Amino acid sequence: MPSPPTSTAPNPDSSVPVAAPAEHGSSLGRDAWLRLRQNRVAMASLWFSIAIVAVSFVGPLLPGIPDPNATHPDLQSMPAFASATSMEGVEVFYLLGSDHLGRDVFSRILYGGRVSLAVGFLATFVSLTIGVAYGAVSGYLGGRVDAVMMRVVDILYALPFMIIVIILTTYVSAMADWGPVRYLNDLFGNTLWLLFLCIGAVEWLTMSRIVRGQILSLKRQEFVDAARSLGLSSPRILFRHLVPNTVGPVIVYTTLTVPAVMRLEAILSFLGLGVQPPDASWGSLIKEGADLMASDPGLLVYPAIVFGATLFSLNFLGDGLRDALDPRSSKD
Repeated sequence: MPSPPTSTAPNPDSSVPVAAPAEHGSSLGRDAWLRLRQNRVAMASLWFSIAIVAVSFVGPLLPGIPDPNATHPDLQSMPAFASATSMEGVEVFYLLGSDHLGRDVFSRILYGGRVSLAVGFLATFVSLTIGVAYGAVSGYLGGRVDAVMMRVVDILYALPFMIIVIILTTYVSAMADWGPVRYLNDLFGNTLWLLFLCIGAVEWLTMSRIVRGQILSLKRQEFVDAARSLGLSSPRILFRHLVPNTVGPVIVYTTLTVPAVMRLEAILSFLGLGVQPPDASWGSLIKEGADLMASDPGLLVYPAIVFGATLFSLNFLGDGLRDALDPRSSKD
């Protein structure tokens, strides 16, 4: 005869397994930020770059910052930390001294930083837009189209940059009375918008090659075949799936393009092809300081220090981002 079933009561002393809390995943961006934070040089460069941008664009708006083009002929070549009263009865304080026309050097460095940084960022944005689109299309289509598009890039590489700028500057100056040119001159300055155009139209060449190489390696991946099997169009696959995967190299090269563009603007201003007086950039200030270096070396030293420190910080930041976004470092 079978024994009746016995009910087993739960033992209150028995330990019940508790589910472990779910682990939160970490994105690639967060991992890159954590690696970047460990690079002290890159972080110091990041904060210094932010401070330079903030001071250049916000500093001139603060009260007490004089007009950079206000001249006081009786207060020429004043030393740093000098206070004086002009013939007009205006009390002035020169933090970094005055130039040969009695203009405040510190104020001109602030306003010149606006121009140099604006040219650096806007021309880089132009080159980024053109280079990413051009390189992505060339790498995705491949074949003869890719060969023809890359030969166009090679031809543009062979053209002398300075001659292009001189021709464009002369041609646009002759068309100063034309409506669109006159509007751009009034909006951005005499040649400032031309710097955006010229520098941005040349600097995209290297960006296009970088993006093309990334697209050539990515378009053979399995997720591209999966997207094609779902019936997605080629433009959608290219700009929604392939281009976002090139963000790492693009960001790194962008941070290295900004100082390169600023150097080009400084060279053009040094040669007299950049920002025209009375406006100033860091390059034109260095040019003025070089002409008067024997009599007043501060006119050269102060803008050169600011300009050099900004370029160094942007380059160090680019190196730090390159190490942080390196896919091989995520395997460590």
